[in-house]
Amino acid sequence: MLLETYQNKGLLTVTLVNGQTGTAGVYAYRGDLVLKEGALREGSTSDRKPPEALLIHSALIIENDKIKFVNGLLPTLDLLPVFVEKYKADIAPDCVALIYVENIGKALQVELEGISYKLLPFKEGLVWNELLEELYIEKSDLKGQSAEDKVAVAYDAAKSYKPKSPLVSFAEAEENTFVVVKEAAVGAI
Repeated sequence: MLLETYQNKGLLTVTLVNGQTGTAGVYAYRGDLVLKEGALREGSTSDRKPPEALLIHSALIIENDKIKFVNGLLPTLDLLPVFVEKYKADIAPDCVALIYVENIGKALQVELEGISYKLLPFKEGLVWNELLEELYIEKSDLKGQSAEDKVAVAYDAAKSYKPKSPLVSFAEAEENTFVVVKEAAVGAI
């Protein structure tokens, strides 16, 4: 199973959901997906430092050991090719990819390795809640569903999602990026 393979390789972290949906052979995952592993600790062959890059708050649907749906947050657009390179062998040809990106100013679509990635700007909030809002999924639509089936509901809605954003080359998408300035967090006073 693909998710077990990822787990064994240390590619899944901060896992919230990892299991079979109500449909046999269809699995859902929610959590962070590692894009760049951390370096090995000195003198170790298996113990790694924290990951260098993540697809944050990701949601995946896996069917027949292929990624059929991917959602999550990239801090910067330049991590999209990193995701594609690392996981392209596991991405289904009909994968639905809806990715939030912190450093783009407007919604765009790019095609990489034959997959259309729908890219949405992200300011703040919870990625999962933003996805549900973007797909017009009401809380009542999820009531009584298992955590895994909630991801499947999002996938079903995403299949018919048709953004009005233009399809551009990755180079054109990079021209629409900006530097994200985050406010410094302070502790208790």
